[in-house]
Amino acid sequence: MRRFNLAVLTAVTLSTGLPVLSAVPAQAYGGQRPLGIDNCTATACHFDVPPGTYDVQVLLGGEAASSTSVTGETRRALLPETPAPAGGRVARSFTVNVRTPEGEPTGPDGSPGLDLQLGGAAPALADIRITPARHARQIFLVGDSTVCDQPGDPYSGWGQRLPRYLRKGVSVANYADSGESTVTYLGNPRLWATVQPQIHPGDLVLIQLAHNDKTTDEATYRANLETLVAGVREKGGRPVLVTPVVRRWFNADGTLNNNTALLVNGLGVDHPAVLRSVAAAHDVPLIDLTAKTKALVESLGVEASKALYLYDEKRDNTHTSVHGATVYAGLVRDELAALRLVPQGTVRVG
Repeated sequence: MRRFNLAVLTAVTLSTGLPVLSAVPAQAYGGQRPLGIDNCTATACHFDVPPGTYDVQVLLGGEAASSTSVTGETRRALLPETPAPAGGRVARSFTVNVRTPEGEPTGPDGSPGLDLQLGGAAPALADIRITPARHARQIFLVGDSTVCDQPGDPYSGWGQRLPRYLRKGVSVANYADSGESTVTYLGNPRLWATVQPQIHPGDLVLIQLAHNDKTTDEATYRANLETLVAGVREKGGRPVLVTPVVRRWFNADGTLNNNTALLVNGLGVDHPAVLRSVAAAHDVPLIDLTAKTKALVESLGVEASKALYLYDEKRDNTHTSVHGATVYAGLVRDELAALRLVPQGTVRVG
């Protein structure tokens, strides 16, 4: 894991017992402000830190009853809405990945450093501490627009919502990118060639590529998946294959369409079936998100399932709403826990 020697990390302990940064004059660090509450307004915080992985410890609450959520960088959900009683304080922590570009790998760089936004019904931040993560496990995401850190409302990828389900000690590095297939992800130097060198022993790499492999034949698709799996293992990481989320296309009988909805391309390539086959052949953990999202969408039916996607906003049956992405990220969280792919105690239930 990357480490940084940040002299500003001088901690003291308040009467609450939560370690926070001491109020050292900004000029003592070349004009940089300390990495604590002094870097925050009522609704946002900015920290001048280099790319890397950081632990964030927050103390939530104020004089009045409050309810606070935290997002960061490009609309990443980092902490679900958390209530605190009037006069009370609630401590929470999470680990966050800071990189350039901060969102989609082929998108704009975004602002340098770490940006956090405070939301919720009545946000209140009493204190905050930022420190370099020493022992965090990284979860890299390799995927398309249904996974990526979408830059603007109403779009959201499930990878963008996954961090809210993880506690301190696990960080999500979302390198999913809109419009990518297995062919383009391997071929673009800003994608796989950038991700692979960063993989360290013990890191997970979740791979969900299928939506844009519309013209990829089965042999090529299989070979590309095998290349990604081998590349992860070469670095000591652990690959995890993820079948794609379904598209919301119904038959007249209320079931999902066997081709469009279930990701069978025009050449007859059944992408989820190939992913399952590669996982079995190479002893790779599999998260069958196709099966899980199919069951959920069909159980909700034609009308209720619209809320998972952007049907009402964009007549879009492929991309998920914030609500849908959050639900689908919860399905991934459940599988990470069930397959014991993340350390016990690092999964957040709410």
